[in-house]
Amino acid sequence: MANSNKVIDPSSLANLSEVVTKHLHFDWTISFTEKKIHGHVTLDMVTLVPRVAQIVLDSSYLDIKGVQLNGQPLEYTVADRHPSLGSALTITLPETVEEGTKLQVKIEYSTTEKCTAVQYLEPEQTVGKKHPYLFSQCQAIHARALAPLQDSPSVKVTYSASVTSPLPVVMSALLSGTSEDNNDGTKTYHFKQNTTIPSYLIAIAAGNLAGREIGPRSTVWCEPEVVEQAAWEFEDTEKFIATGESLLTPYEWGRYDLLVLPPSFPYGGMENPCLTFVTPTLLAGDKSAVDVVAHEIAHSWMGNLVTTSNWEHFWLNEGWTVFIERKIASRLHGEPERQFSAIIGWKALKESVELFGENSPATVLKPDLSSGIDPDDYFSSIPYEKGFNLLYHIEKTVGGPQVFEPYMKAHVERFANKSITTDQWLAHLHEYMEKHHGQEVVDKLKQIDWDRWISGPGMPPVDPKFDTSLADACYNLAARWDQARQSDDLSGFSSKDVESFTSTQKIVFLERLTDCEPLPHHLLEKMDQLYEMTPIRNADIRFRWQQLCVMASYEKIYPHVVEFITEQGRMKFVRPLYRYLYNAKNGASLAQETFLKHKNFYHPIAATLIAKDINLKQ
Repeated sequence: MANSNKVIDPSSLANLSEVVTKHLHFDWTISFTEKKIHGHVTLDMVTLVPRVAQIVLDSSYLDIKGVQLNGQPLEYTVADRHPSLGSALTITLPETVEEGTKLQVKIEYSTTEKCTAVQYLEPEQTVGKKHPYLFSQCQAIHARALAPLQDSPSVKVTYSASVTSPLPVVMSALLSGTSEDNNDGTKTYHFKQNTTIPSYLIAIAAGNLAGREIGPRSTVWCEPEVVEQAAWEFEDTEKFIATGESLLTPYEWGRYDLLVLPPSFPYGGMENPCLTFVTPTLLAGDKSAVDVVAHEIAHSWMGNLVTTSNWEHFWLNEGWTVFIERKIASRLHGEPERQFSAIIGWKALKESVELFGENSPATVLKPDLSSGIDPDDYFSSIPYEKGFNLLYHIEKTVGGPQVFEPYMKAHVERFANKSITTDQWLAHLHEYMEKHHGQEVVDKLKQIDWDRWISGPGMPPVDPKFDTSLADACYNLAARWDQARQSDDLSGFSSKDVESFTSTQKIVFLERLTDCEPLPHHLLEKMDQLYEMTPIRNADIRFRWQQLCVMASYEKIYPHVVEFITEQGRMKFVRPLYRYLYNAKNGASLAQETFLKHKNFYHPIAATLIAKDINLKQ
């Protein structure tokens, strides 16, 4: 009998069509001295087809010590490692079982020093310098390095955990209690996640953590040294959540806590349910970077509740989330802010397309990963911004927000707690528009070149024509500097040029200049003197200013670039700056030497990608 529900995930080695996990329980002990997590995972599984003889799970760099079914030892094999996808763990069942059979499989194991899902920090890598720290990052396919499981977003599970640690522990779940353990100074922390999630959202951190309440359902966690600053910076979190609820459906996860990580965290944020991980680069001191939190909150619906079925459809997580994030910005700050943010996103999209090449398969909205490509290799702004632009184009095509916004809510209601493909999304879009708006709107949808949008490489096929009202002053100032390249008379410029600019406007001004020919050094020197760019602490402005200078091989900036790329490990900043430095005059050896000296500071995902960026063999 053929299985009509064949699950296709090119990034998983598991037999997803034959058996499915319903619940995971982790029993872990953290050893900071060994830099390992050891213990066991119990998988509650159900067979999907008749005559199932084995269970195949994803694993990566794990030390498997034993497998049991209902207390009975089972035979298992760990396959040779696939370079991107890890090692298939094949468990032989004592006898074939029929469809609908419940199985409880317990696997004793330990992580190893090659674990790509967890970064261990020495005390000196933390703010307080006294205690070690660990944090996980499982997206895209690194959960298999944390535990043997079905590491596919097509599988959504509830989970529980008991974690024994000498330092406080937080997870992407609700804390249900703590207990003293063995009189050895450790505690056991108990967690429950009762809403189904994909494996990439399993998350853990442990270290010297302090918490501050910042809202009725939110606590910010971080090292005690920065907790007051973080609490102030993120005090508007509840506004973001409530705005998301007004646009979509009630918030389902109970708590929305934030964990501000040490500087090596490789992303702006990670939407782990109940506990968003965020980069300390958001602590700008003026709340100018907190809109990243709106993005992670939007994931509570788009990605966490409605999930991509595999990494080829990743844009369904990120394009939708950027779209909702900008809707939240529009509700809180006005529509021009949404348009302005979209302009910045368009620039990021253009840079990703230029980096990969406009005909590269990595620039396709729904890329083909069937040849075993590591999803990390295709990580860029493309699923975020090309996805956003498709949804923005649909919104304009069908008749604007009054037509599209009720559909957004219907999308969540239809697909909550499910994992979906682009085809399923598209079928529901047409079905909804026909039911609520009739043939006229369906005919408008037919005008969209779906194939170009979804399967075509390069930039979107439609110019979005964003409102530039907040950007025009930035563009005009950039044009004046670009025209001044031949002039020795710079008396027309003054510090008043940017006095009224917001942080975002400064970013757009600098971004516009990176599209021009590199500026002569005397202009960069004058700009810095007037606008005091180098001392600015907002990470996005620092990044764009340093990019502008390095693209011009302005060597005075090189020490500041080295400082910036070694004090934080956010890939949005460090990867491009390493690339620009590597390609700049007298920069290649500096880039390579800096990376080799600080390689252990970076998260394993970031270190691997930076090494490729600057032509170093790992």
